[in-house]
Amino acid sequence: MGAARTILKARVGIVGAGPAGLMLSHLLAQAGIESIVVEKRDYHTIRTTHRAGILEHGSVRMLTEGGVSNRVLTDGHRHDGIDLRFGGASHRIDFQDLVGESVWLYPQNEVFVDLAAARERDSGDVRWAVSDTEVLDLSSDTPKIRFTDAEGAVFEVHCDILVGADGSQGICRRAIPAGQRRENFIEYPFAWFGILTEAPPSAPELIYTNSGRGFALISQRSQTIQRMYFQADPDENPDDWSEEQIWDELQRRVDGPDGFELKRGPIFEKTLLKFRSYVCEPLRYGKMFLAGDAGHTVPPTGAKGLNLALADVQVLFEAVESLYATGKTNLLDGYSERALARVWRAQNFSYWMTSMLHTRADASPFERKRALGELAGVVASRHGSAYLAEAYTGWPATTSK
Repeated sequence: MGAARTILKARVGIVGAGPAGLMLSHLLAQAGIESIVVEKRDYHTIRTTHRAGILEHGSVRMLTEGGVSNRVLTDGHRHDGIDLRFGGASHRIDFQDLVGESVWLYPQNEVFVDLAAARERDSGDVRWAVSDTEVLDLSSDTPKIRFTDAEGAVFEVHCDILVGADGSQGICRRAIPAGQRRENFIEYPFAWFGILTEAPPSAPELIYTNSGRGFALISQRSQTIQRMYFQADPDENPDDWSEEQIWDELQRRVDGPDGFELKRGPIFEKTLLKFRSYVCEPLRYGKMFLAGDAGHTVPPTGAKGLNLALADVQVLFEAVESLYATGKTNLLDGYSERALARVWRAQNFSYWMTSMLHTRADASPFERKRALGELAGVVASRHGSAYLAEAYTGWPATTSK
């Protein structure tokens, strides 16, 4: 016989306490709908996992107007554009001029801090550092989450709705029988070599660079910490690179007649980020609904990952709220279709940005020059620039109307 289980009941059970899971729990609590969130990692691990963060204007509104925190406005940095750099010259895409919107540079782990603090402030039920998590009876009227807490006690959450917000490596998507899900994906033949450095900003906004040596991204974290990336082989070992080699490679990729120079400093983190495009269809199985990376991932080039997760949450929250307010299931039944409509738009944009800015190792001269022609067309056309600006800053929310 297994250990005795304690039964917990909630209307919504959520696997995963990243930004998607915590935001959904927060919105549900504001609507008077109780939830329980379980997370295999401890708070400190998530808090100290450094991830970049570009927030669309809609995501910023969710945090501020949704009663989570205003810290994104006080500690984040508003960016009104980006630079596309190619042929050794920078071309600014002015978001405010083109579409009247902006984005905010605000790291994902800070979004997590704000959401975790809001759940603690509001006495939310979040179980950290759990193990042996299982999702059960997904097609029944009472789906369940079984887990062992940090003290070794075994619990089982009985809920009306189960949400998988446990990321691309989580258990929820894999709990859907293979015959009940379609997996759409492509692998990219390159990765991002990323660094964190103690240095002042090299530029006021992000610079996306297509160079003869491959892609580079010059980004920021704060006035004293910067994040930068360059395209690398997926099998590259960051430890094989000295600081001088890294800086020289980054500088070569942004070199141009304008004499632009990076501001250098000590490098205290080196990472290799592999990525692919992935979409699970549908985002539902029985009474379980997938949100965020549990259901889809995008390459980071379009800055869409976290924003897509929060957009999923908004659609799912409206559906759950409608269920308990009216007893009708139509919005819940339409969740996957509504969420996927935005997901596929974001997949297209992310794929386009990635293909336009990166260079495959085996690319022909025609392919390299074609990409430069595409970039030149984007920056020369107000319509082309406006498409990029609208997609980057975020489309209007998918409404239930």
